[in-house]
Amino acid sequence: MHTLDRAPHLTIVIPAYNEENRIIETLLRIDEYLDAQAYSSEVVVVDDGSTDSTFDLVEKFADSHKRFKVLHHEPNRGKGYAVRSGVLTAAGEYVLISDADLATPIEELEHLWNHISDGADIAIASRPLRESKLVERQPFYREFAGRAFNWVVRLLAVRGIHDTQCGFKLFNRDCAQAIFARCTLDGFSFDIEVLHLAQRLGYRIAEVPVHWYHRPGSKVRLLRDGLRMMADLVRIRLRHRGVCTNIPDENRRI
Repeated sequence: MHTLDRAPHLTIVIPAYNEENRIIETLLRIDEYLDAQAYSSEVVVVDDGSTDSTFDLVEKFADSHKRFKVLHHEPNRGKGYAVRSGVLTAAGEYVLISDADLATPIEELEHLWNHISDGADIAIASRPLRESKLVERQPFYREFAGRAFNWVVRLLAVRGIHDTQCGFKLFNRDCAQAIFARCTLDGFSFDIEVLHLAQRLGYRIAEVPVHWYHRPGSKVRLLRDGLRMMADLVRIRLRHRGVCTNIPDENRRI
C-alpha cells in the first residue's frame, strides 16, 4: 500500500467524447474494482469537447469520488490529443489507457499486470490472439476492415503486433512519458504512433489475450477515418524516422 504522500501506483486515463449515456456506469465499475485493490490509484477522465452532458456528469462524480479527476478540452481535438494530455499529467507509477465503453472489462487489467511483472514495458490487449474471447463481436464488415488495416499497419509501421487499435494498454510511467512526449497525432491513429515509437525506442511490448465485448456507438467512421489513418501511416514513418535505439529487433517484443 502506498502512503498518501507518494505517487499513486496506477493512473487510469479515459478519453471521453459524448459519452453521457454510459460514462457514469463505467466510472462506478472502475471505482468498485479499484476499491478492492491493495494499491493506490487515480483516474483521469479527459473530456474532449463533448457537446452533451459528459463533462458535467464526470465533474459531479469526481466531486464525491476522490480518486477521480476530469480534464476538459474545448473544442474537440481528437482522441489522440485527449489521451496524450491525460497520460502526460498522470502521476501513477503505471498508466492504463482504457476506452470509456469498457469494451475490454477493467478486470482484464490483471492479465496485463502479469506481463508487466514478467518484464514487459508495455502490455496491450489484443483481440486476434487465439486465446482471446470476443464475447460480442463487431459487425463482420468492421472486423474485416480492421484486420485488413492492421495488415497494412504491420507492413508499414508496427512490426509483429496483431492489434494496435484495442483501447486497453498498460505502460510503466517512464515509458509512457518518453513515448507520449514525442507523439503528435491527434486522431485515431495515435495508437499506431505510440507503438511505432515504442518499437523504435526499444521498449518491450507484450500482446495479451483478453475478453472483449463489442459496444455500439463507435466514433470511428470506416471510410472517412480509414483514409485519414492510411495517410497517417506515412506521416508516422516520416516524422519519427530519426528516432532509433541500439536494442536488437528481437528484444523489442515479448
